[in-house]
Amino acid sequence: MARIELVGVPTDSGKRRRGCVMGPEAYRVAGLVDELANLGHDVTDTGDVAPAALSPVPEDAPDVYALAENIAWTRSLAEVAEAAVGRAMPIFMGGDHALSLGTVSGVAKAAVAVGRAQYVLWLDAHSDFHTLATSPSGNVHGTPLAYVAGRAGFPGFPIVSAPVPDEQIGLIGLRSVDGAERRALQASPCFAHDMRDIDENGISAPLREFLARVKAADAALHVSLDVDFLDPAIAPAVGTTVPGGTTFREAHLVMEILSDAGLVTSLDLVELNPFLDERGRTASLMVDLTASLLGRRVFDRPTRAYV
Repeated sequence: MARIELVGVPTDSGKRRRGCVMGPEAYRVAGLVDELANLGHDVTDTGDVAPAALSPVPEDAPDVYALAENIAWTRSLAEVAEAAVGRAMPIFMGGDHALSLGTVSGVAKAAVAVGRAQYVLWLDAHSDFHTLATSPSGNVHGTPLAYVAGRAGFPGFPIVSAPVPDEQIGLIGLRSVDGAERRALQASPCFAHDMRDIDENGISAPLREFLARVKAADAALHVSLDVDFLDPAIAPAVGTTVPGGTTFREAHLVMEILSDAGLVTSLDLVELNPFLDERGRTASLMVDLTASLLGRRVFDRPTRAYV
């Protein structure tokens, strides 16, 4: 069984719609600690992280929402993640997806320090492959994957000392990618599969192919799970809903395959906005998916009523 550290990350600066700040507490209320402990894991809730002190932003920085706050969070989280992954499997309870600028850069630095490659699996409706200069919204939660891949265009942010090579990045579930991101992805060796691929070929084939690459490299694997990876019919508590997401069974199958592979070394749970939820159903689903990732099987799944 695993040693797990839960890290609360109440970030809400990566986009303009408020509410993700309540995410970490929603996971606690939904029983994440108990669910994982009941599976036999050694679980510690380390509480909530705070951002670093604010610093002046460069004068030539593009017009980005809450830039100073996002830089501060990235500095703090990179340090926290680097330290945590050396002790346990950290689960970062967010918080918006801007938190991944810090968490992924931190765990990647730790992996490289011990001679391992770092792979990243991005389960998301969006590719989040913008730079600050290309983002039409100016929202940092649309940029983390470009940042950790070492792309230029992030003035004021910490230099990524261990960028994740594009060929070590997998994106599954894409269904909302704009022009600038599409061009960047098409020019990149990233392993990217949209929902049409999944409709035609199923979700297990691309996932198993990507995991085979991780295993062959004996690499660390960070998974970043965005609520909008899921169809909004089953997971409404997200401010970036995109119809046509993964179903309940598809999402659990992804988690079960990841569990079988035994390769995941760190996890983000991002973009949960409890203000938009329906009696906690999205938070509970995300907790259930995390439990599937960490060993729960179909026969162990509880029955829940939402009436």
